Amino acid sequence: MSGHGEPIPMTARRSGPLKGRAEVPGDKSISHRALILGALAVGETKVTGLLEGQDVLDTAAAMRAFGAEVVRHGAGRWSVRGVGVGGFAEPAEVIDCGNSGTGVRLIMGCMATSPITATFTGDASLRKRPMGRVTDPLALFGARAYGRQGGRLPMTLVGAADPVPVRYAVPMPSAQVKSAVLLAGLNAPGQTVVIEKEPTRDHSERMLRGFGAEVAVEDGREGRVITLTGRPELRPQVVAVPRDPSSAAFPVCAALIVEGSDVLVPGVSQNPTRNGLYTTLVEMGADIEFLNPREEGGEPVADLRVRFSSLKGIRVPKERAASMIDEFPVLSVVAACAEGATVMRGVKELRVKESDRIDAMARGLEACGVRVEEDEDTLIVHGMGAGGVPGGATARTHIDHRIAMSFLVLGLAAKKPVSVDDGSPIATSFPVFEDLMRGLGAQVGRDEPRP
Repeated sequence: MSGHGEPIPMTARRSGPLKGRAEVPGDKSISHRALILGALAVGETKVTGLLEGQDVLDTAAAMRAFGAEVVRHGAGRWSVRGVGVGGFAEPAEVIDCGNSGTGVRLIMGCMATSPITATFTGDASLRKRPMGRVTDPLALFGARAYGRQGGRLPMTLVGAADPVPVRYAVPMPSAQVKSAVLLAGLNAPGQTVVIEKEPTRDHSERMLRGFGAEVAVEDGREGRVITLTGRPELRPQVVAVPRDPSSAAFPVCAALIVEGSDVLVPGVSQNPTRNGLYTTLVEMGADIEFLNPREEGGEPVADLRVRFSSLKGIRVPKERAASMIDEFPVLSVVAACAEGATVMRGVKELRVKESDRIDAMARGLEACGVRVEEDEDTLIVHGMGAGGVPGGATARTHIDHRIAMSFLVLGLAAKKPVSVDDGSPIATSFPVFEDLMRGLGAQVGRDEPRP
């Protein structure tokens, strides 16, 4: 699949029991960070299990453009020979980050405190997303950004020649903004401090420490206070990327709603800042066993055994939203197949993802016969019970991989097939989705082109 080519219409049909082993790809968040921190280290970083979706490949290309040597040695096996903190070269071409909000925002952060200039762009979806949330704090270091109206791509960022350290309270729960500020702080003197009112995924803090940066984390009256000491010499690492809990969500949720299913999903990250979906599913009555807990690449992981379950709607605590922000689309599909209403609050960040995910899921679920309520910060799905969703609609994906996969999961349990207008964005995060799901027994595939 290509996230940048012609649309690929796809359809999922009611399936028999899903069975087998689902080897989901490496974690996207960690894959981005492994390439970026490898490029900022001195020496050769080796990475295994790297996600080879388009988002991560675009970040690899960007690191090459800034002067790092990035080489693929085989499936998921990569090496990065870095240029050191402050060693980025000025790229000769525009940096195209495709569909990746994580990629563009983190890369802007790590170049913002070097005296170079770079221009960034992306696909139609990324060019609609707000960049001011990153460029505003980067301006405090001394960087200057020039973009389209509303702070949107294409955008040129002029790095600070004499950066200063920053103390910044993140105004919204966003690991991307936090990480961009921390990465900028690497090449600033003194200490850069980031304050989060609500904790977000902590992959950057974990990996920065692993590469040799001095990072302190304390919980105080203001929230979580993260202090990074600037100008370290980062040491190259061997990074084993765990499997992505956001990608694992799709076979996990499919197994929960397709009658008779029994699926094993091995080696999934159980980082406590990322596992809100799994906590929520268990509260809904999901039959999930967390087997063989262990640590890989500095992250807790476990093997998940998942069986079909009779689920009930619940109220998802607002404070859990940051730990499952990418999983609300597929949770809303599970909610449609549960008994009673599932209330999801604190989800306004979904409106500025690859698409307005609240609106996209609400409209698609309604088209499939599910009653939905929404406001700016809330999504309520009125479940129809196991096998009760009528289906029979085509959902618009808005160039959003998670919307596409969520509705294809719904089609496996709905009474009538569910289609999506474009499955091509799935390649950005889960390029083997179609083959993996079919291997479990799912009836999902590309529509035949019309003559």
